[in-house]
Amino acid sequence: MSERTPLLHYRLSTSVNEQSGEHHTCLSGETVEQSLAFSRLKSAHQSRPKKLSTFFGVVIPTLLSMFSVVVFLRIGFVVGQCGLYQAIAMFLVAYFIISMTVLSVCAISTNGALDAGGAYYMISRALGPEFGGSLGVMFFLANVCSSALYILGLVEAIVATFGPAGSLQVLPAGYWWSLLYATGILLLCLLVCLVGAEIYAKASFLIFLVVMIVLASIFISFFAMSPRTILLPAAHNNTGPQPPNMANFTGFKLDTLLGNLDADYAVDYTTGTMMSFATVFAVMFNGCTGIMAGSNMSGDLKNPSYSIPRGTITAVIFTFIIYNLLSLMVACSCDRILLQRDYSFLRDINVWNPLVTVGVYSSTMSAAMSNLIGASRILFALARDDLFGTVLSPAKKTSHNGNPWVSVLLSWFLVQFVLFTGKLNTIASIVTIFFLLVYAAVDLACLALEWASAPNFRPTFRYFTWHTCVLGIVGCAVMMFLINAIYASASIAFMLLLLLLIHYLSPTSSWGYISQALIFHQVRKYLLMLDVRKDHVKFWRPQLLLMVSNPRSSVGLITFINDIKKSGLYVLGHVQLGDLDTLPSNPLQCRYDSWLSLVDHLNIKAFVNLTLADSVRHGVQHLLFISGLGGMRPNTLVLGFYDDCTPKDKLTDPALTATVPTQDPEDERPPYHFPALRPSNDGMGENGKVMGPQEYVAVIADAMKMMKNVALARYFHQFDRASTISSSPGKGALYVDVWPVNLLRPDSSSYVDTCSLFLLQLACVLNMVRAWRHARLRLFLCVEEGRSLRGSEEKLGQLLKELRIKANVYTVPWDQQVALHWQRQGEAGKRRPTHQSQREEEGLGKRGLFEEKEGGDGDYACPPPAVRFLYLPHPPADTQLYTAYLRQLDLLTEDLGPTLLIHGVTPVLTTDL
Repeated sequence: MSERTPLLHYRLSTSVNEQSGEHHTCLSGETVEQSLAFSRLKSAHQSRPKKLSTFFGVVIPTLLSMFSVVVFLRIGFVVGQCGLYQAIAMFLVAYFIISMTVLSVCAISTNGALDAGGAYYMISRALGPEFGGSLGVMFFLANVCSSALYILGLVEAIVATFGPAGSLQVLPAGYWWSLLYATGILLLCLLVCLVGAEIYAKASFLIFLVVMIVLASIFISFFAMSPRTILLPAAHNNTGPQPPNMANFTGFKLDTLLGNLDADYAVDYTTGTMMSFATVFAVMFNGCTGIMAGSNMSGDLKNPSYSIPRGTITAVIFTFIIYNLLSLMVACSCDRILLQRDYSFLRDINVWNPLVTVGVYSSTMSAAMSNLIGASRILFALARDDLFGTVLSPAKKTSHNGNPWVSVLLSWFLVQFVLFTGKLNTIASIVTIFFLLVYAAVDLACLALEWASAPNFRPTFRYFTWHTCVLGIVGCAVMMFLINAIYASASIAFMLLLLLLIHYLSPTSSWGYISQALIFHQVRKYLLMLDVRKDHVKFWRPQLLLMVSNPRSSVGLITFINDIKKSGLYVLGHVQLGDLDTLPSNPLQCRYDSWLSLVDHLNIKAFVNLTLADSVRHGVQHLLFISGLGGMRPNTLVLGFYDDCTPKDKLTDPALTATVPTQDPEDERPPYHFPALRPSNDGMGENGKVMGPQEYVAVIADAMKMMKNVALARYFHQFDRASTISSSPGKGALYVDVWPVNLLRPDSSSYVDTCSLFLLQLACVLNMVRAWRHARLRLFLCVEEGRSLRGSEEKLGQLLKELRIKANVYTVPWDQQVALHWQRQGEAGKRRPTHQSQREEEGLGKRGLFEEKEGGDGDYACPPPAVRFLYLPHPPADTQLYTAYLRQLDLLTEDLGPTLLIHGVTPVLTTDL
């Protein structure tokens, strides 16, 4: 999807992504597909009307979710235990934490079109499907359990009023009766949610009016009610001295306020446990976790980007003011004993007692509906994104007005299942932790977008920085472990498990991955810090440019070069012959996908660099000049050998493909768009090649002029990595042979020049790779006749010891016939034998070195090596000798099996610490 323009990509960001798995072959086809997708998206949006405004869709759901029962039943508890000072401090801390998250929500929601799913949609589109899907599942479960929690709380309130222990005593009590009441309430919520978001908004508005009337009556009561004595409820499991059973509502008095300023933690009369700052803070914070209620309705809003920031901030400010005003009035008018021993005291001091009960019922009912409809929207968004395959496919179905009725039914079923547990005291904490984890993820998403510095991240809401995101993440994390460290650890582990599951099972999405933007940002920063002027031979590593004419015949070489890169740069280069002036568009653009698919299929760590040139030589020059960035540039050029071997297609032959490592066992032969291999006699150029021997040697000479090391690879079409590295001592040892001397010049016996040491380094690098660690290095030292074999061997062994290279040294004397043969090669003008007699003579000379010699010292032919490293001489200065030079290399390496001819131009070894 990298070819998409930013504008079209932005327009498609809210689509269903049905075409994310298609193969894109050219730029023009991509534009057509985007236009069709945008048309479908537009018609889909037109068929699903969105009617909710800011007030009905965001402000009311958020207010009711944040108030719930805390405003009626827990304000006195907080002030009575903590005192006014700590209570206000708690509200400041809690609202500081959620305000940081609200700022992140506002920033993300104003950065583009927002669709159904609320927080899940924000996280998944910012952090990718893995984080989005895992946190979406947790957010869905949190809403399901939270809905059940509010329904059970409402049942307990109803039973407390109308049950056997209540004031009216008209309803029976018991587990099954409570389950029946809860099921009836849930069915009522289901009916409202099935009708759609519009009727839910109307029902919420009615409940909102009721809650506002109750709140108004509470504030009026503080002024209107005269001081009175209130009978306290019985304490739970009280085995100590009897506490007082009466407390006072004093009205506004300074003495009452002074007595409620400081903390006075006591035993909770409903549970019998001692309270502390952490436990009270956890209870109070439950009333602040409804900030996503409006975001969950994003798919039903007229303008989500406009409504969510304004509606959420309005609701947060309003609830903060109400909580603090109530705390102040309670502290000024109620005894400490009343606040600690009667959590429903607001009902006793109200101008009309049933009003508070109605407020508790209404707010709890609204919170249950809000969580149920929020869960259904999250499930619908998860199903629509196909993160879990066909498992959630039924949840995609919607009614004619766009209501996801199947998702509502599935959410209702899960809530009903949770209701069978009867009590949710143990689940309440983990539900809050789930919410906090999602809030932290929203902060993380905003932080990642800010740090990535992507040009397309420009939200219209600008009242945030990365500091606010970090503070939100830290605050949510601290609160999670403060509420319950065990549940917090378990929820994080569950999220990581879901993340791994989605990573391996879900298809590749077209949403864009924030990780790629962050990686780009960091890589650019560190590349600028990588100063080539500070390079040192101690930290040298191979950085390879492998030129590939057709990957179909180069699988063996590509996988082998991947083994010798030693965590260095590895670039697959390819030259396409042509002239851009005569072409309508760039012919390379639509070929990158095939090359990148090849890299994935072979499981190698390589970049791809393609170029268009009028000749292969000029194309290689382009790549050597421009490949890499900063200090990461190729220092070694690898070429296939110029010969007449018949190429084999290892990307279509099943027998050959089976040995290629792949990341996807179900797709061992992915489709590639590489040209078919041409036979040698197809009439194209010399022997069917795109360049002649003169140009081939010129490429080698060019690379050496540019101070690049050069390696020529021959017979690697015979190399099978899987079968080669699987050999063991029981089946025969694996050998790597190194010949660090110039075999074309028998008078040169030096093995400590730059080129010879480069051979040793590459062989050692190969031996350090995990798959080649059991291979044995065999180093062959060629010594002229008359020189001491033992002395040369000891000298080379001492050098290997200093270089920390473990290898067996074999001395091979120069054969007189071989020496005479190579000397005759320099006398080109004196004698020119026939081609057949010349090959027989040269072959006889080569066998003197590479084949078994009777009674010879350092027997070589048994067993054969897996690969040979030979010294590559520098091309002659006279370009007319290029053909003869290439013929000598051909004769030297003929029928040797996988062989690398290597010429090094830079020092790569040191004995210094």
